[in-house]
Amino acid sequence: MSLKDAKDAHIAKLKLQLDEWSADIDAMEASAKQADAELKAKYRDKIEELRYQKTLAHGRIIALQDAADDAWEELLKGSESVWKTIKQTFADAKAKFDR
Repeated sequence: MSLKDAKDAHIAKLKLQLDEWSADIDAMEASAKQADAELKAKYRDKIEELRYQKTLAHGRIIALQDAADDAWEELLKGSESVWKTIKQTFADAKAKFDR
């Protein structure tokens, strides 16, 4: 597999994850509409945080797409820790509100 193919496959995987997170946010918004006032405020706060995290993730995808081949590996290493943090934020939110 060439470097370009590896980049494309990795970016496609990240975009798929971003789509899943968008669906998670949509589901939380739907749940928030049916929640009581106190829980609705908690949903709103968490949804705002998730949107911010999703924006960060999207920015990482763009940076990876635009990275020159020689910078790809280094940028990928740095992005992995950021992506892991974002992924955990979404997992925590789902666990909290899926109860």
